[in-house]
Parts: sequence; structure tokens; C-alpha cells
Amino acid sequence: MQIQHITVKTITQLFKSLSDPTRVRIIWILQSGGELCVCDLMAVLDLPQSTVSRHLAYLRNAGLADDQRKGVWIYYRLPEHMDDIIAEILAVVRLAGKGSEQAALDQRRLKEYQRAKQAGTC
Repeated sequence: MQIQHITVKTITQLFKSLSDPTRVRIIWILQSGGELCVCDLMAVLDLPQSTVSRHLAYLRNAGLADDQRKGVWIYYRLPEHMDDIIAEILAVVRLAGKGSEQAALDQRRLKEYQRAKQAGTC
């Protein structure tokens, strides 16, 4: 592993972004669900669009999420290319999620939501 030079401000922003339970849940959902739009996350988190969008912007600014516009929709995912430090932090978050009842519940809700969406009930 190659450690890049990282500023105190950058590492502080990374950890601040993970200091909120909703943002950690979003990371867990993106780790299990791949690329998702805001409406997908709203359904799983049971939160309004403005709240989910604000948390996604925070994660994006910290380098923990990427977005891509497809037509009128914006889809979010974990970064494809990331610094080793971010990759290691996300690995720790993933490991923490394996023992979390909340992460398991969110994964079940995501799967149920995706099945309903494919069935045309979205």
C-alpha cells in the first residue's frame, strides 16, 4: 500500500463525514447496493430528499462518494478510484457494518425496495 500525502484538513473532513449515523448508513448501503439514486436511498433510509441529498453532498465533498448524472437523475456510488487511505477507511466501515443490525436491516430494505421497483411498483 502506498500512502499519499494527506493534509490534516483532509483527514479531519473524512472523519467528520463519518461522524454522522446517516452518512455511515449511506456508505453501508452504497457498499451493498452499488450505484443508487437519491430516491433509492430515501426509500431505504425513510428520510426526505433534502436530508439525503445534504448527506450525499457531504460524503461527495469528503471523497467518499461519486455522482453521475443520467438524464434528469443523479446516481451515487463509492469512488472507483480513491486514495489508499480512503480505501482503508471504507474497508473499516464495511467491516463494522458486518456486525451491525442497522446495516443488515438497511440491506434487507434495499433488496425489498429494488424488487418492488423492478416489479413496477415504484
